[in-house]
Amino acid sequence: MSGKLTTVNSVAVQYGRVEVKAKLPKGDWLWPAIWMLPRYNNYGEWPASGEIDIMESRGNVGYPKDAGGGPETFGSTMHWGPDFFTNQYTKTHAEYSVSSGTLADDFHTYGVYWDNKQLYTYIDNDSNKVLKVDHSSESYWEKSGLSGRDNPWAYSKNKCAPFDTKFYLILNLAVGGTAGYFKDGVAAKPWSDNSQRASSEFYDNKGQWLPTWGESSIFQIDSVKIWSVPVSEEESTSTEDFSEKSSSSNLNSASDE
Repeated sequence: MSGKLTTVNSVAVQYGRVEVKAKLPKGDWLWPAIWMLPRYNNYGEWPASGEIDIMESRGNVGYPKDAGGGPETFGSTMHWGPDFFTNQYTKTHAEYSVSSGTLADDFHTYGVYWDNKQLYTYIDNDSNKVLKVDHSSESYWEKSGLSGRDNPWAYSKNKCAPFDTKFYLILNLAVGGTAGYFKDGVAAKPWSDNSQRASSEFYDNKGQWLPTWGESSIFQIDSVKIWSVPVSEEESTSTEDFSEKSSSSNLNSASDE
């Protein structure tokens, strides 16, 4: 199980700014995320239509830095590519770490801004940029360097495709999982991604991870703010007009295993 809030049925924006003020959770195998998906898969199934990960982190204190770090670190990533096997996310990924303590010690603002020329993520304010991607002059097909296959964005007039359609926001707290975010053999991980008993292996070892969960294992959301950004008419498709929206809630940790 995981706790999840989405705006899929309420708010989606083509170009804009999103800011989420949150305190990240601390506890083994917790996986908090603030991310965005396209409302419609205009360019095909994932990741052809894109994904924007504003923030992903791990709750394990002491998780090795070379494996992605723990709650002192978060990553921002854009997923894109013709299909699952040609996901180009490594070309649009960046990480940020605090110099002392963890991101579970206090609230921080996790933001993203994008238009038809650029996309960047940041922490606390616009000057603290984490991931910076220019898509004003080179298309994502050109960035991929792929050849000998169909370009899923060939019919878009925008170089920023697939990030030129409406995206909605997702806030979630997952636990464990077999997608490789927690690497096998790292930090005494009690299950294997390739095991048919991964869920059971995780639960059978609850004596290892459950004591690390407590009040600090709550993914606390103070506010969510979303703005639309206008672009020139000749480069935009239809956008959704809406006023700034705010909400407050907590996502409690629940097992994904």
